[in-house]
Amino acid sequence: MKNNKYLPWLALACLVVPMFASYFFDDMFSSASQLFKNPAALELGWDSRDLGNFIGDYSLLCVCGGLIIGGILLDIYGIRIMGSVFLGMMVVGGAMAYYGVAGGLPKDTAIAIGRVGKMTFGLGSEIAGVAVTRSIAKWFKEGNMSLAMGLQLAIARAGTALALICAPLIIGIPKDFYTIADTARPAKVGMALLLAGALVWAVFVILDARKDRKDGVAFSKGQVAEEDKFKAGDILTLFRNPRFVMIGILCVTFYCCVSSFKKFGTSVIIPRFGIEDSVAGTMIAMIPFFTIIFTPLFGILVDKFGRAPRWMILGSAAVLTGHLLIAFAPLGVPFWGYVGIALLGLGYSLVPSAMWPSVPKIVPEKSLGTAYSLIYWIQNVGLFFVPKIVGGIFASSQGLEAVAKVEWLFIGLGTVAVAVALALKKKSENILEISK
Repeated sequence: MKNNKYLPWLALACLVVPMFASYFFDDMFSSASQLFKNPAALELGWDSRDLGNFIGDYSLLCVCGGLIIGGILLDIYGIRIMGSVFLGMMVVGGAMAYYGVAGGLPKDTAIAIGRVGKMTFGLGSEIAGVAVTRSIAKWFKEGNMSLAMGLQLAIARAGTALALICAPLIIGIPKDFYTIADTARPAKVGMALLLAGALVWAVFVILDARKDRKDGVAFSKGQVAEEDKFKAGDILTLFRNPRFVMIGILCVTFYCCVSSFKKFGTSVIIPRFGIEDSVAGTMIAMIPFFTIIFTPLFGILVDKFGRAPRWMILGSAAVLTGHLLIAFAPLGVPFWGYVGIALLGLGYSLVPSAMWPSVPKIVPEKSLGTAYSLIYWIQNVGLFFVPKIVGGIFASSQGLEAVAKVEWLFIGLGTVAVAVALALKKKSENILEISK
């Protein structure tokens, strides 16, 4: 098993499909957010506040401790067992969310079922993501880890790109009125992808079990001495690590600047730059498309040259500059919208390429599942609150006034991200500067 250089890449191929499906399902309404500003035109009847709650509830169970518990369970029981449990939650939650959107239920009932489904889907998806990241760290610890993580992120975000481009087309935007069947079509496609992801995960489980047997490792926990096995007290040790804390803060501020923006991006750029509804989704899709191209490339550069904190600084600065352009560039000039979105996509490629592979350099292998889960938990605190705040702004304010309020929120978060990345470089003490 160790001598077959192609097996890690086969394992990676199996790991990316569930994440591709997860990203598609999570972003299925991102390029149709402008429709929810006029609920009278939707048979579904949801408004922007309802959409914001639906989006934000993805993170509710994660924020309430599910991510931390799931990460600990990953370290105790292994990737295969707990990864399968939480991937199953992702599929079941997705089915509930789909039923809430597509079932033709009364509005309040549909919203309640949809939100519970999105919560379940969110926790399952996030822990499955931790399991995938943990698996890549395991399979690629001999080399090419940044490249592998970059490829995984790039392909997963292709799911976002597909959702952003296809959702307006399969919904049939623009039209005067949208039936439940219209708005449910993206969720139907997403459910098919989630089921395919579950099947491919089963193939990975077989490969991973064979690898452990070949390597003489029990329970997928690695060959570690008794004193090196994970203990609950290691959580406090992680929070005493300033580099770990800085990566967590950078993660939440940076991802909110991009991920939360994507959910409502069309509601920002249409009034700001005079973009047509049919084109707006394609413009926002530039963000994941940039990551598809650049994330693996930056992963190769990080593997070869190191200097991870510098890449994080550059990526955070690109995202902040992108939001400054979106907020203050000349009104009604689409060119500046494209430039701003391109900078968001560039930063969205740079920071993760350097950030996620940095975690194994500052955290012992026995605690990696918990470490990634804690970072995801910190990230999900922001991803829970920010979409709700943005949805509330669009529900209570109109036009450019709402856009200005939203962009000031993202500019503030971007400023914090740059400051933390600079502090991380100062605190890295060469640990994160090296390439291996």
